[in-house]
Amino acid sequence: MGLQGDRITIRGGIPLVGRIELKGAKNLVTKAMVAALLGESPSTLKNVPNISDVRIVRQLLEVHGVKVTDGAEPGELLLDPVDVESAHFAAIDAHAGSSRIPILFCGPLLHRLGEAFIPDLGGCRIGDRPIDYHLDVLRKFGAVVEKQPNGIRMSAPNGLKGTKVSLPYPSVGATEQVLLTAVRAEGITELKGAAIEPEIMDLINILQKMGAIITVDTDRVIRIEGVERLEGYNHRALFDRNEAASWAAAALATDGDIFVGGARQPEMITFLNVFRKVGGAFDIEDDGIRFYHPGGDLKPVIIETDVHPGFMTDWQQPLVIALTHAHGVSIVHETVYEQRFGFVDALVEMGATIQIHRECLGGHPCRFGQRNFNHSAVITGPTKLHGADIEVPDLRGGFSHLIAALTASGTSTVSNVGIISRGYENFITKLQLLGADFDLEG
Repeated sequence: MGLQGDRITIRGGIPLVGRIELKGAKNLVTKAMVAALLGESPSTLKNVPNISDVRIVRQLLEVHGVKVTDGAEPGELLLDPVDVESAHFAAIDAHAGSSRIPILFCGPLLHRLGEAFIPDLGGCRIGDRPIDYHLDVLRKFGAVVEKQPNGIRMSAPNGLKGTKVSLPYPSVGATEQVLLTAVRAEGITELKGAAIEPEIMDLINILQKMGAIITVDTDRVIRIEGVERLEGYNHRALFDRNEAASWAAAALATDGDIFVGGARQPEMITFLNVFRKVGGAFDIEDDGIRFYHPGGDLKPVIIETDVHPGFMTDWQQPLVIALTHAHGVSIVHETVYEQRFGFVDALVEMGATIQIHRECLGGHPCRFGQRNFNHSAVITGPTKLHGADIEVPDLRGGFSHLIAALTASGTSTVSNVGIISRGYENFITKLQLLGADFDLEG
């Protein structure tokens, strides 16, 4: 599927029932592919999903001279960085227009080539997501940053040196930047205020396999001792907990019963607690988790998104659809991305009762309340959703619109659904396996 123009017509009101299988996490796999640049020998990455973000990173690696081939098993990639070279900005720009991943190429390329270039960055419109953190971090390591009309060029005339970095917020992207840059920087790097998401920890696992020396303290401090050489890795990627939660929410909202193969309990404990409070049920098996609506009324909840181990921002959008069926008033306080409620307008058009507020509604104030953003939602239920014409705004919001259309009575047309393929592998096939009634155009 392309990223634009695709459209799906859904006849809703049918419970989703069946089994689907997960592959590796989008938020880990793409970073693991970049990490292969650091190795002096080939890497093997398994459990790679067939999603557009992976294809973008693959193309970016290839224009930099990395040989990427499919392995023997489905979802296996072989990445050979022996012939890494500089790429022309036009080639980078041609492949990176819809992704922010090029910023993470900078540290590895500065180590390998002494220079790097990134074009203007895209991505979902869910907040500023500034690259200032990244540029500041790279400067601390000794990179020279030069802004040009078509992007940013960097060089490291004296090499990269270990440094001390203190993040004002546990940014996942900035933490990844530090890790990918520090492992081959001369000396010791200390990162305070680091993100510690499971995908971050799995990236650390990969880097350690390559020869890196990384310690993680209990106070969000990560220390990296730079090494002169890293080898390739052999790794099976962590499952995608965001996709698992999305299908769980779909099961609950449609009164369905979905077994999510590959899902694991440890990385989803926070989600599972909220899922149970809302009225959902789950059975944890060795090969996955069954999510289902056990009958009875759904209950309202108060959710405040947060960095790990809090409730993930990516989990709230799909779950909001189920909360429109809950008996009472639910509150969702978004503290990670300031503009994550752009998907709500379509839900209101479909019959949901949702009000968006600038105030911090929940247990504690956050940084967005001081900046006057609409970042709290009040959902009053139960309300019946009816079909409507919808346009997908972003990745998670788009999947939430799919769930709404599957839940609603009547027919809905969801446009621009190709965006969903950025993070959900074969989601059209999975909808078919679960018994959804729809037609795809595009």
